[in-house]
This record gives sequence, structure tokens and C-alpha cells, in this order.
Amino acid sequence: METSNRNRIITLDEFILKQQKEYTSSTGELTNLLRDIGVAAKIINREVNKAGLVNILGVAGAENESGDTVQKLDIYANDKLIECLGNSGECAAIASEELENFVALPPVAKKKPKYVVVFDPLDGSSNIDVNVSVGTIFSIYRRISDPAGPITIDDFLQPGTSLVAAGYVLYGTSTILVYTTGHGVNGFTLDPSIGEFCISHRDIKIPEDGAYYAVNQGYYLKFDLEMRRYIDHCSDMNFGLRYIGSMVSDIHRIMIQGGIFLYPHTRKYPKGKLRLLYECNPMAMIVEQAGGIAITCNLERILDLPVNDLHQRATISIGSPKMVSEMKAFVEKYSAVKS
Repeated sequence: METSNRNRIITLDEFILKQQKEYTSSTGELTNLLRDIGVAAKIINREVNKAGLVNILGVAGAENESGDTVQKLDIYANDKLIECLGNSGECAAIASEELENFVALPPVAKKKPKYVVVFDPLDGSSNIDVNVSVGTIFSIYRRISDPAGPITIDDFLQPGTSLVAAGYVLYGTSTILVYTTGHGVNGFTLDPSIGEFCISHRDIKIPEDGAYYAVNQGYYLKFDLEMRRYIDHCSDMNFGLRYIGSMVSDIHRIMIQGGIFLYPHTRKYPKGKLRLLYECNPMAMIVEQAGGIAITCNLERILDLPVNDLHQRATISIGSPKMVSEMKAFVEKYSAVKS
């Protein structure tokens, strides 16, 4: 009997509801939000997997607020997330990498929702046309404005330390949803035969050390001296360079196998390229909850950074504690040499 219980399939919905019951302060709103995101992920997964068969491949002919070329599937994923997050009435408003401003959602059954959701609907979408993995990144904040009143920009401009939940969905050889509510990290793989996310990675712990580094090494000469020296160190140590061009894919591998992901500033992007709100903060929360470290390339903790703009950029160094600490030592050493 014990063996059958241990091997029993546990779905995402069942897991979320069980977690809710373990915390007496839970009222169900966050549970409903996470379930809405799970539904959106299934729909987006379906479209990603048939993207080569229908007219949603390629570029939509516009740029988003962050200056990236918008792919057709980006728009679809963005719209589906908004639609699904409006289902339960627990989301007051959303902010998306694809939109210039936040969007308030219409109320459902006179509810006064307490949460706002931010997301990158399709991270690494330029990979779609060549059939390489992409993902969705999401995070949830408790609104700080009066739930009976209108949403304000301050509901979104909160530091990562205020995050209630964060997660990502990787649409790869299998589709996996990974999330945390601040009590560890768990992963759920989509079983297409039953159309459900089922728990596959319990209490994920990032390895203390690793032998892989992920960075766009084509920008090597545009990096500062200290970052070039650290990359030289990785090469000298025969670490494997693994760079997919999708933050979700690169960090998921590091979560399982260990390693470090780097996105330093360059001359073109002196403040960094990745978005603090949509990419850096949620990934930092997940990695820290799994025992890793997430800092900027100026050695500030990502989750402590003040958020001043919906599309604020940041640098990031994230991954296994030992590797990030080594990177920090190189920055400290060679910054001192430079000055």
C-alpha cells in the first residue's frame, strides 16, 4: 500500500491544493492564480508544438517596449496568459514584457483581487523558427494599493523580496512547470496522455558547484576586464560552455546540473539587457529558493534591487553558490586592478 501511494501520480492542481491546506492563513486566491497559469501553459504548449504547421511562425513586424523584435507566438502567448488570468478573478492586473503599460483586468463576481502578475510570455522566442526550446516566466506580487480601489504603478514597482510566487515553464522535449511560493521549488512535467502537469521534481536543490557556464561569448570583447578574466578562468578549468539563448532553458539546466548563467553589461546595454521585473527577479527567487545565488555583475543581490520602471534592465550572475562566489571574487580582484 505504501509503495502504491509513493508511486501515485500527483497533479499540479492536487499539489497546489495540498500546499494550501498546510498553511492555515491560505485563503485560496493564490491557489487559483497558479492554476490559471497552469491552464495558460498547457494552451501555449499546444501552440508552440504545432507552430511549424500554422501561420504563427515568424516575426509580427513590430518591436516590444524593451526593443526586442516581437514574434507572432509572443503575441499569442501574451494574449492567452491575460485571458486565463482573468478566469478566476484573483488577478487585479498584469504587466508583460510585450506591453508598454500594465493592464487592469475586469472584475469577476464582485471579487476584490489582492494580486498582480508579471510575465515574459515567451522567453527566447527567436528560437521558435529553428525549433529550439523556449519558455514562459511569471511572478506574483501582492498589491499594495487598496483592493477596493484602482490599480497603481506602485503595485508593480516592488523589489523581488516582495514576491509571493515565481515560476517558469519550459517548452522543450518535455514541458515542465517549475514554481516556488517561498517554501522550496518543485517541478511538474506535462503528461500529454492525460493533459495534466504531474510532479516530477520534488524539492529541487541546485548543485553547490558545477562544470558549465552560460554566456553569450560572442560579446566577449564588449565585456569589462573582470568579466573577461572570469570567462578565461572558466575556459582554463575546461568548463563546458552551454548557451541556448533562452534564459529559461539555460537556467533550468543549471538548476538540475549546476553551473552559472551570466548576462553582463556591454557597451550597447550599459545597464544590462535582461528585464529586472520579468526575468531577473522571478529567476532569482527560484534559484535562491533552490539554494543558489543571484546577484548583478556589480555584486548586488538581485532581489534587493529597487524597481523604478516596468521595463528596467539589469545585469545578472546566477546559479550554483560556489561558481557565483568565484565570479564575485574575480570582479572584486580585477575591479581593484582597473581602478
